[in-house]
Amino acid sequence: MKELLKNYYNVFDIDIIENDAFSYFIFKNKKFLFVPYVRSEEEFNDLLLLNDELLKKGFPTGKLIPNKENSFITLYNGKKYVLLEMDLNNHTEYNVIDMIKFADQLVVKNTKTILYRNRWAELWSSKIDYFEYQIRQLGKEKLVILNSFSYYVGLAENAISYVNSTTKKYEKLSSEKITLQRKRVVFPNIALNYFNPIYYVVDIEIRDIASYFKSLFFNSYEDLWIEVNAYLKARKLSIYGYQMLYARIMYPSFYFDIYEKVMEGEMEEEALIPIINKVDDYEDFLHDMYYLLSKYAPIERVEWLLNKKEL
Repeated sequence: MKELLKNYYNVFDIDIIENDAFSYFIFKNKKFLFVPYVRSEEEFNDLLLLNDELLKKGFPTGKLIPNKENSFITLYNGKKYVLLEMDLNNHTEYNVIDMIKFADQLVVKNTKTILYRNRWAELWSSKIDYFEYQIRQLGKEKLVILNSFSYYVGLAENAISYVNSTTKKYEKLSSEKITLQRKRVVFPNIALNYFNPIYYVVDIEIRDIASYFKSLFFNSYEDLWIEVNAYLKARKLSIYGYQMLYARIMYPSFYFDIYEKVMEGEMEEEALIPIINKVDDYEDFLHDMYYLLSKYAPIERVEWLLNKKEL
């Protein structure tokens, strides 16, 4: 990798520290990340434009660095990478109140960008169709997946139905602004991830919030309800917003994210076991979350989920 950085970026005499997600180094007193880029080149063009705009506004986002061929994407060992100048020591954590403030500062008016994610049900349905195709090719190779996949597809289909119902009934009444969001927000929500431009998308605020809540459930349950209540007290949503928040929490991205890495050979399927072992606890979370949100708006019920705990 040192040879690549020297040849493509004229970076030399550095010590590179590598982990599973990225490599980082210091050069001329500046800090850099060399990270895989797995999104499309079409998306990258819009990411670059969006990020340049953020930099001009003084937003603390990472800066994308071109290589010597004036390309921002470098091919290395058959994979695409980008170089980012970022503050590697910035492990400041951001909670839901911080996330609200950033969302308010970064309203996006150009919804024609390819980064705009406004049709969740369609995107989720396409993913599920593809996953089901993959499963049919598996045979009996991956038993952990084969024994759990149907349940999480069922939960995803509930989320898709919930979105479709909400879109038809309440979307025109939505007051939610389109803003800068991320593909995923994880706990702890540190600056190094939160301000990394390769994760940016354009969506309504509850995308990041729901992603953060799901990560809190699996990583810091003691903080989960503190953050949930803080958010609901600080941010008034439309009925559409409350229902879409519930739909996103219902959609089991935490399972499918690992599933995809297993299918790509990046993880062993045993990584799904901690998720699967908490299936009853997550249903309890969805049950309790429904009743909390229903205090703020008349959101729709998911009968099997609510009745299961109340029997």
